[in-house]
Parts: sequence; C-alpha cells; structure tokens
Amino acid sequence: MRIAINGMGRIGRLLFRRIWESGTHEIVAVNDIMAPDNLAYLLKYDSVYGTFSSEVKLQDNNLLIDGKKVITCSQADPSTLPWQEYNVDVVLECSGKFLDRASAGKHLEAGARRVLLSTTGKEDVMLKVYGFNQNGSLSDVDILSPGGCMTNCSTHIIYLLNSFGIESAMINILHSFTSRQSLVDTAHNQYRRGRAASESIIPVDIDLCVALGRLLPHLADKVSASSVRVPVPNGAYANFFVQLKSPVSIEEVKQLFKTSAETEYKGILQYTEEPLVSLDIKGNPHSCIIDGTEINVVGKMVRVSAWFDNEYGFTSRMIDWLGYWGRE
Repeated sequence: MRIAINGMGRIGRLLFRRIWESGTHEIVAVNDIMAPDNLAYLLKYDSVYGTFSSEVKLQDNNLLIDGKKVITCSQADPSTLPWQEYNVDVVLECSGKFLDRASAGKHLEAGARRVLLSTTGKEDVMLKVYGFNQNGSLSDVDILSPGGCMTNCSTHIIYLLNSFGIESAMINILHSFTSRQSLVDTAHNQYRRGRAASESIIPVDIDLCVALGRLLPHLADKVSASSVRVPVPNGAYANFFVQLKSPVSIEEVKQLFKTSAETEYKGILQYTEEPLVSLDIKGNPHSCIIDGTEINVVGKMVRVSAWFDNEYGFTSRMIDWLGYWGRE
C-alpha cells in the first residue's frame, strides 16, 4: 500500500523507520510543520532507538531516503494535502490533533482512501484493538482508531482475567515521560504536567477507562485506571489489581497467560519469568509482556504486572492493522 504519515513526532518517525526498513509498504509522503532539515535530522538520529539504518538526505526540501524521494509537506490543514495526487491508500494520522471523524476525515477530503489514527479517537471513530476485536471485514471502514499503548496492553489482560470473573479492577501504569512534558518547570493547564519530567514521579490524567469501557462495556463500571510519568525516556510498567469472584491460585493465573501467549495471543502477548527491568523491553514488539515473577494472589485479589515499550509495541500494532487492511 501507498502510505502517508501526518505528524512526524515520536510515533510518526518510528513508524517511518520501521515501514521503510520492512519494505512491506511504500511511504510516498509525510506532513509536519517542523522545518524539513530538522525533520531529516530527527529521523536519522534518535536518542532511544539509535541511528536510522537508511541514508537520510534532503533534496529540494523533500526527504531523500536511500536515494528515493519522499514528498515532504508542511501544512496545518489536512484537507490541503496532496493525497489524491500521490494516490495515497492510508494516512497514518500521528499528529494527535485530529481525533474525531470530521477532523480526521479531512484526509479523505484530500484524496486518501483510509485513515489510521495513532491513538484512541472520539466516540464517532471505530475503536478496535489488534489481537482482541480485529476479526471481520473492514473493507467499508475508512477511519479507524487502534487505541493507544496503554489500551493495547490493558485490554488483553482485563479480558483474559475476566475468564475467572472480575468484581472490580484497578490499573496503575508507570510510564516514561513524553514530549507533552517539559525538562524544566513551566506553565501548563494540568499543573503537574508542567513540572520537570526528569526530576519527579508525576501523576497524570489518562482516558484509559473510557477506551476500556468502549471495548469491554460489561466491565465499564468495574475498572479504574491511573498513571504516573517516571524519569525514563522509554518503556512502561503496568500493575493490575483485580478482585475476582472466586479464589484462584498463582499457578492458575500464570498458566492462563502462558497458554494465551503461546496460542491465540501469540505475537501480541508475551509471558516471561526473567528478572526484567524497563530497559530490557526496549524494541519489544508485543503489546504486553506479562512478568510472571510479579504475579501475586491473596484470596480473591490478584496482582498482575506487565511491561510494554510504549512506542515500539504500539507501532507494531499499527503496522499489523496496515497488513490487515492490505489483505482485504
């Protein structure tokens, strides 16, 4: 498929690298309001994933990757982009700004055939998590939300634990700092997000429960979620505290996730009993890596912990969606 990327931030650039290196799809254009020379520099050098394996140059303000031109636009309004001219099959909407059907639909107005968001969209955009509810034809779906990194981790775990019967669940996610935070204290409408990201553990508001409520409506009033940003540039660690309807053993919980990782969730969920730390999951393509050493049970209360690379794991699922659409 012919791919365009709107928004070349962390997710957009990583998607560019991975799609280009795989050769599975053709990237024909990108759009970002940053200067093209700055874009080329950030695409080539990355503080988390290292230097891009391909040669990156600029030619007439367009990217030249391994000698092949990628059209580089700098437009704030997606409806003005040349998607029809370049016969774009799918726009990867990675700006984080166009979340409802009307705004994301501007890419369709510009001539793209489909739009895949890089986060959880609004209620009028179909929400599907790969590995959970991707079955069935999507041939008539032109705008799709694949959820976010936390949603892709949490949905599978909550769904599987509900096979034991969930009374209630609380989720807390330790998450690396993001570009929406600052290195030094600054003004922000959410005061704590304005504090220096590398100096504190910072609680932030998240919409995970809203997304889980849409995906698992029968559990909507039984789950709460919170998150804190911690001073690392990559990776996340999620803790699930779940009250079940009846007692279970640690071995039953471990077996549930072991079996799932080897069968229907293979490639989506991973199970390990290695003594991991967050750096160890950098570049891991799974949506969640269950840490078997951190599973605990007290009566009907179960604690399950999972790691995930909030950038690499999530872009893996976006790439899976491109493959799914491409097969239809």
